[in-house]
Amino acid sequence: MGISETAKAHFFEGYSCAQSVLLTLAPHIGLSEQTALLLASPFGGGMGRMRQVCGTVSAMYMALGLREGYTGATDATGKEALYQRVQRLAEEFQAENGSILCRDLLASPGKPAPDSKTTSGHDPRCGEYVRRATALILRELEIPDE
Repeated sequence: MGISETAKAHFFEGYSCAQSVLLTLAPHIGLSEQTALLLASPFGGGMGRMRQVCGTVSAMYMALGLREGYTGATDATGKEALYQRVQRLAEEFQAENGSILCRDLLASPGKPAPDSKTTSGHDPRCGEYVRRATALILRELEIPDE
């Protein structure tokens, strides 16, 4: 099973979308599993179920920052380079899925009804968003999805 499929499996075990992505990436970005789970815990359901930015997208950004972010308060070049990458990832995720907002993703036509839940209580549509976000950030960080 590849890394992105492992992330999807974590989601169906009951972890939030954000936790599933960051937990799976933890060994590749220098985080312990516990730290990854704690850090990502508020971002599920579009940030605490507020259906804002999808937790998978937030987790992509956390992974990018942890692995290749900037730390200097006056590092304008590092900040700009990172923000360009964040924007590109958002554009790619949106192009493929229609939005980066949880509320829009869960309102997409032609998908299962919002009241269709898995045994973990999660919306089954989100498993694919977890898989795809993980695949995107793996590619961005040049980590093979194997």
